Amino acid sequence: MGRLAKYTRRAFLITSAAVAGGVAFGVYESWRVPPNPLRPGEGRAALNPWLIIARDGAVTIVTPRAEMGQGTQTTLAALVAEELDVAWEAIATIHGPPAEAYYNGAIMGLGQPFRDYDIRPWREKIREATDFLPKMLSLQVTGGSTSMIDGFAKMRLAGASARETLKLAAAKRLGVPAETLRTEAGRVIAPDGQALTYGTLAEEAAKLDPVRDVVLRPPAQWRYLRRPMPRLDMAAKCTGTATFGADVTLPGMKFATVRMNPARAGMKSFDAGAAEGMAGVEKIVDLGDGIAVIASNTWLAFRAAEAVEIEWEPPAYPGETDALEAEIAAALDAPANSHLRDEGNAARVLESPPEGAVAVEAEYRLPWLAHACMEPMNATAHLDDTGHLTIWSPNQAPVLARDKAAEATGISADDITLHTTFLGGGFGRRAEYDFTVLAARVAAAVPGVPVKVMWSREEDMAHDFYRPAAVARMRGLVQGEKAIALEARVAAPSVTRQSMQRISGFAPPGPDKGHVEGIADQPYAIANYSVYGHLADIALPVGFWRSVGNSFNGFFHESFIDELAHAAGADPLAFRLVHIRPEHAPSAQLLEKVGEMAGWEAAKRPGTGRGVAFTYSFGTPVAQVIEVGESPGGIRITRAFIAVDPGIALDPAIIEAQMESGLLFGLSAAVFGEITFAGGAAEQANFPDYEVLRIHNAPKIAVAILENNRGPGGSRIGGIGEPGTPPAAPALANALFDLTGKRPRRLPLMRDFDFFL
Repeated sequence: MGRLAKYTRRAFLITSAAVAGGVAFGVYESWRVPPNPLRPGEGRAALNPWLIIARDGAVTIVTPRAEMGQGTQTTLAALVAEELDVAWEAIATIHGPPAEAYYNGAIMGLGQPFRDYDIRPWREKIREATDFLPKMLSLQVTGGSTSMIDGFAKMRLAGASARETLKLAAAKRLGVPAETLRTEAGRVIAPDGQALTYGTLAEEAAKLDPVRDVVLRPPAQWRYLRRPMPRLDMAAKCTGTATFGADVTLPGMKFATVRMNPARAGMKSFDAGAAEGMAGVEKIVDLGDGIAVIASNTWLAFRAAEAVEIEWEPPAYPGETDALEAEIAAALDAPANSHLRDEGNAARVLESPPEGAVAVEAEYRLPWLAHACMEPMNATAHLDDTGHLTIWSPNQAPVLARDKAAEATGISADDITLHTTFLGGGFGRRAEYDFTVLAARVAAAVPGVPVKVMWSREEDMAHDFYRPAAVARMRGLVQGEKAIALEARVAAPSVTRQSMQRISGFAPPGPDKGHVEGIADQPYAIANYSVYGHLADIALPVGFWRSVGNSFNGFFHESFIDELAHAAGADPLAFRLVHIRPEHAPSAQLLEKVGEMAGWEAAKRPGTGRGVAFTYSFGTPVAQVIEVGESPGGIRITRAFIAVDPGIALDPAIIEAQMESGLLFGLSAAVFGEITFAGGAAEQANFPDYEVLRIHNAPKIAVAILENNRGPGGSRIGGIGEPGTPPAAPALANALFDLTGKRPRRLPLMRDFDFFL
């Protein structure tokens, strides 16, 4: 990963140069077309990196982003098919291999130093100017809710280019001008009605220079986009024929598991005598900071790993939860890393408030969280007799996983083939490479034998890269029914710095925007508005968790906004509208819509409480209303209303599903989610210790999709996978206050409230 480290150090200078007008290298990178990595074989032609057409007319769309249940392959395929003119039922999809061609050009746009809701043409140009950086670094990453943002133009252009190239091949065969031809249902049709199928033209078309000067079809001509499409992964998943990482089966395969230091340190010694004596155990592999057991089946590997006696080294961080939380809180008294929102003079106004102003102060805390993917971490690897390593991995970053496996085994990246399978959940956890690398190392210990390395649920929980705990201190002033000052200080370990350190050996300096997202970038017009970010340097591993900094800052910000509203004697929804309407009209329209859905103006149902919350994240504003009610078994979350505005709603059914998913993910974390530590190790090991909402205690959900957040050009696409999570916890907390009069200021809520379980 030396190349990545080198480029990462230069990223700030290169970005500045590109924005200022470009340098020769930057301009070259912007226009250079990455090579096509596909080698489809006999009878199949790859017209570009995103499209394979077989002689029989079968169309395979190569999707550059991982499918982990969010429907991304379906919508990415629809983007291509919309321009290609193929029948939906003729389409198949596969994950793209590790390759520069599949870089995520939108991923670095998240770090630009301006508020995403304040969309202006020149800011969009800045985003475009940073597109070449992910290309240079081959950042083939699924994350940040950027799959559609990156793919919206790219995938349509791929379909349109293929369509026009097929027409060119048909024109040469028929001896007619290409502009006289049209396409329909996988065929090129001549003016006289003669039709040539794509399958008969594909190999010929693949030999031509792709047509790049294409015009994309206007929305009025769309057949697939902006309407619910049948999920392309659904039939296989419902019939059990889909291949997740855990499903990979190879001839002669052995099975393995790992056992690593639960305190995230090294290993002093181990005694594997008892395990080696178990029938079916084939090898114990010393991994340095843990062991792997290779056996005839996974269950035996689990039991044998438990039988190994190991003396672990102590952690490099405080071992107990209280001590870890104290270090985070102490960071609030240290110099701030960032001050990314600084309007008016909040400190002065707060210290010398005007007459009649009401002061509000609050401190909020929330815990570490695990990703808890339904499919535990796993990967399969095979080092064959020629020295070639093949890996099957359910991952979110194929190039990174391949290159880190190469680095760990000493095998050239050119001698590694990595297949991305379906992911049984990701949420950011599978953007890490550790499980892929461990499988490669285990396979390297038994050359010639394919090995599936499956983690136990307990190992998965113990070796997560957790969402960090965080603390916020908030101060505010209200006068009349308006907030006149708000100051927020947020402390937590830095996910961005830790992640970049692992990837490249270099932690980026300067303000950490991701640390304060969800609080420094919200569309509230408050005259004196100040947000400070404080970084707590703790060695406990943390990583990207669904909605990242928004996940904790959404709770801090929207809980405090609610406290300000009540201090002002104002209705919580009306209070938000007063401050959001002058700042961002689409967000105000969203709040109005969710209020209408929930019947906010009507009297509450007897024995219930309601809470509202709003967060703008990943290019998409989301407003939620949660209703709670008393029941004999405890407090029930009865109903939830969600309004979302992604700009252009590419697939309403998938958007609705992702809003429901994000809400339930956020509510589960808010009610139950907590990782605590003893001796440096996580105390939660499985779902009985780390509860989630089930069908019987989940709310009835209604979703409304608006399309007002289009931006100046009218073609703005926002993220969907993550924005549904941040408003969930504060909406629930605010509803609990409305029901009980008790203000929640810490998560999980089960500590202070009795829920129906």
